[in-house]
Amino acid sequence: MRCLGNVCWLLLGGLVLGLSWALTGVLCCITVIGIPFGVQCFKIAGFVLAPFGQEPTGGGGVGSCLLNGLWILLFGWELAVLSVSVGVVYCLTIVGIPLGIQSFKLARLAIWPFGTDVAG
Repeated sequence: MRCLGNVCWLLLGGLVLGLSWALTGVLCCITVIGIPFGVQCFKIAGFVLAPFGQEPTGGGGVGSCLLNGLWILLFGWELAVLSVSVGVVYCLTIVGIPLGIQSFKLARLAIWPFGTDVAG
């Protein structure tokens, strides 16, 4: 089921979301200050390409909170809106509900990426 879910995910829009995370990572890595943001984007882009069978786990400390606050202001809200929008479209059909749930997980990651690991 995990393999089938990941294939459906990629074919029905997951590739676009993964590319948006990778493009954001490239844009962040242009400056030296943005490299930590870019590295986190690339980690999450890997999760976005195959979300079924993986679960994001929270954690982090004060440094993560500060970076997440800056992240939300700069890039996080755009990626969260994109993920929620795609999730709503997926949930319009019964078959797309599992894909929508994965997209909502990505929206949570888009808001709070630092201090989050992907277990799977």
